[in-house]
Amino acid sequence: MEQLGLDGMPRRLYTCTPSRLNTWLDCRRRYRFTYLDRPAPQKGPPWAHNSVGASVHNALAAWWREPYDRRTPVMAAVLLTNGWIREGFRDEEQSATWRDRARAMVSSYVATLDPGDEPVGVERTVATRTSVIAVSGRVDRLDRRGDELVVVDYKTGRRPPTSDDARSSIALAVYAIASSRMMRRACRRVELHHLPSGTVAEWEHSEETLARHLSRAEDIATEAADADDAYRAWAPRREDRAVGVEVPPEVDRLFPPEPGPICSWCDFRRHCPEGRAASPDKLPWDGLPETPGSPGLSPSYGGDGGEGRPGL
Repeated sequence: MEQLGLDGMPRRLYTCTPSRLNTWLDCRRRYRFTYLDRPAPQKGPPWAHNSVGASVHNALAAWWREPYDRRTPVMAAVLLTNGWIREGFRDEEQSATWRDRARAMVSSYVATLDPGDEPVGVERTVATRTSVIAVSGRVDRLDRRGDELVVVDYKTGRRPPTSDDARSSIALAVYAIASSRMMRRACRRVELHHLPSGTVAEWEHSEETLARHLSRAEDIATEAADADDAYRAWAPRREDRAVGVEVPPEVDRLFPPEPGPICSWCDFRRHCPEGRAASPDKLPWDGLPETPGSPGLSPSYGGDGGEGRPGL
């Protein structure tokens, strides 16, 4: 059943990812820059800590695609090295230092895994819909434990996540709901695997807590959809976009900035005076710990494909 608009006509489902929903919550101006403005404002330079996180995720996904007898810690190190992303580092020496550290990280982690315990999915896209939203996202790993599924999300951040982080994550709850509906198998457990510390933060949802998360996602989507509609009603013609047309005040007010410390890590910082005034500039490698021996990296946005500021 479709959501009805004010005029009684069916309203189009709000198509989104958990990342889009979280962006709306974090900063509505960044949401506009990311999802509505076309052409999108130019982003800042890539972040080194994002390069490390992406390299680790890619290596772990590739490891599970290897034949059983090649799923070894050595192979994980090889895959990390071969797929290393060099963007954002101060120089080649810093890149090599973090490559070696990430290599040790993935090798140690896969040594704790059973290579024969085949996941149900790796980098698996899952999706579901309600009367309000059509939401999809990519799960790092989907395990089967007994008769149930478990959502596994890898983390490479400086701060080890807690069970509260697992419990409160809209993304993990949405992945659990979508996985359960697609696979026709219960999925209530969600886990955050923190590679730097080797810890696992877990939460066992109930049907009620999952329903609350989905309802919250619908509430966020309704707010964002209303703002999207207002923006699109104004949106400049294609021929006007090239010359740059200012967003009128009544539309801009729907997408206010959220100035604060996280603005230092925003990809669109150069386009936001309030963000620049709220926090200092950061160099692309400032998200890395000061010394390679310190625990973890500066974390990135969670969810389906993270972005650059500290968080989980």
